[in-house]
Amino acid sequence: MKSGDEEEATGLPGLRTWRGVYIAVLAAFATWVALLAALTGAFS
Repeated sequence: MKSGDEEEATGLPGLRTWRGVYIAVLAAFATWVALLAALTGAFS
């Protein structure tokens, strides 16, 4: 059986837990959406 720490490990150097991976992906997505909205407003 794996312990809780082994199940949570991602193998990524900066993101050690899956929760951190999910937060990073959501933050990147929100940044792109905000950037697209801002640029659409600026150039339309």
